[in-house]
Parts: sequence; structure tokens; C-alpha cells
Amino acid sequence: MSTTIICFLPLILSFTLYDKLPEQIAIHFSRVRGDDYAPKAFAAFGLPVLMAAINILTHLKVNNDRDKISSISVSKYLGMWSAPVTSVILVPELLFIALRYKNPIQGILSEVLGIMITMFGNYLSKCKRNYTFGIKLPWTLNSVDNWNNTHNIAGDIWILGGICMIISGYIRIQGIQLILIILAIITTVPFLYSYWLYKKGV
Repeated sequence: MSTTIICFLPLILSFTLYDKLPEQIAIHFSRVRGDDYAPKAFAAFGLPVLMAAINILTHLKVNNDRDKISSISVSKYLGMWSAPVTSVILVPELLFIALRYKNPIQGILSEVLGIMITMFGNYLSKCKRNYTFGIKLPWTLNSVDNWNNTHNIAGDIWILGGICMIISGYIRIQGIQLILIILAIITTVPFLYSYWLYKKGV
């Protein structure tokens, strides 16, 4: 489950910074000041695990929902992503605040953009042929098999690209070039794959 993997991504940063963290870390703030603290082990490792558990329970509830229409509604789809987004943004910020780091804006943008790309990738693999959303090429619109195969591979590539972008924000790989390279790959590869299928008669 890609969303559960995303919940665990902050653990990369936690393992990297753990020895530098103070023993107590603020997990709640009032007027910009921390007013509730927890052991660093909980903030660094417990919170991502907690978010992953919440995410698994949320997905189980949605997948077992007898109301199939409501289970794929926008509100439920966003709800299914609440735990991963919270984990990816909240945990790093708590650790950076504890270390008094100034979080570079480029790192934040990489993380947020990576989350959005991963969300779209997760949806692409489930997207039925339509004229509103998806990889709308003449050969995908004219062939159900081409559409399905293209969107399956596109979904995997977008999820992988989004995760790579999130990680790059964590480890502070600077440079707009990396973002542009990832964007070029996730847009070009599905197009070329779809065209290759078209040439094969799919």
C-alpha cells in the first residue's frame, strides 16, 4: 500500500537526525511556543508508526464500506490521504524545530509537490477511460486496453517519482534540476509507452 509507505518515509529523517535530537521534543504549540513535550523516540519513530496504523485502519474501513459510491467519493479519497500527508509534513517539522533548523522553502516545495504527484499516481491506476482526467491521447481514448495499460504503468511511475521527490526534500538535495528531471520522466515515459502499445496494435 503506497500510502502506508509514505507514512513511514519520515523514518529516514528520524534515523539521520536521532542522535542530534534533544531528549524531549515539543509536539504541541501555543502562541508559537511548545507547551507539550514527548520523548524524542516517540516524536521521531512513534508518530510515523501511529500515522501508518491510522492509515491502515482508514483504508480497511473504506474498502469494507458497503456503500461503493461513497467509498470512492472525493471526501473519502482525501480522508484516505490525511494520515500520509500529516506524517510527511508534521514529523519533519517537529524535528527541525527541535534542532532549531530553518527549513529551506525548496525542501518544503519538494515535499508538497511529491505528495501531490504520489496522490495523482495512486488515482491514475484506478482511473477509467474518460474525456476529463487522465492521459488523454488519441490512442488511449480509442482503446480500453491501451488506456488501462498506460495508466497502470503511469500510476506506478508517478508514485515512485513522488516518493523520490519527497525524499529529496528530506535530505535537502538542492536544485530545481532534480524536480524538472523527475517531472520529465513521469510525463515522457507513459507517453512513449502508450505510443509503443499503439504501434503494437493495442
